[in-house]
Amino acid sequence: MEQAAVLEEFRQAGALLEGHFVLSSGRHSAAYLQCARVMMDPRRGERLCAALAGDIRARFEDPFDLVVSPAMGGVIVGYEVARQLGLPAIFVERVDGRFTLRRGFTIPAGARCLMVEDVVTTGLSSRECIAAIREAGGDCAGAACLVDRSGGTADVGVPLVALTVIDIPTYAEGDVPASLAAVPVSKPGSRFLTT
Repeated sequence: MEQAAVLEEFRQAGALLEGHFVLSSGRHSAAYLQCARVMMDPRRGERLCAALAGDIRARFEDPFDLVVSPAMGGVIVGYEVARQLGLPAIFVERVDGRFTLRRGFTIPAGARCLMVEDVVTTGLSSRECIAAIREAGGDCAGAACLVDRSGGTADVGVPLVALTVIDIPTYAEGDVPASLAAVPVSKPGSRFLTT
């Protein structure tokens, strides 16, 4: 699927947002990709994830045993990619700031796992998810996401397949341009949620 077609799916879903956002990575951006809005339409989610599953099949010769995603953003994308690949899907959740398996999920020792995420910016959540997979005894051999917004520079520690790669600038807290700092801040991700 061409980049223009992927971004049009986001636009049609009202999921390509403009403003001042603090991303899950803690970095600031003038744009936010709200994958939950894209995935709320099952047909749209199926189209995008079918295309991503095709890219995954083309990139990795050896089959996977299991798809593992980080909650919250990766859960629906991971499930649909797993469905497209004919695999089971599980997810990790943050407990005391660390990803862990809950809900009775387990990873068989040595299982070849594919980590699936919605959006990769710095790769931090992906790396944390991969670490949790390995701590649970899995072999994380690859990763995939709908959007790599790092322009292809994010390193998740394993080969990463992205349906589309775009370069949307992000800024550290102290480096936010004045024009962006003047816009009210929104934190749309789930990392900063408290219960």
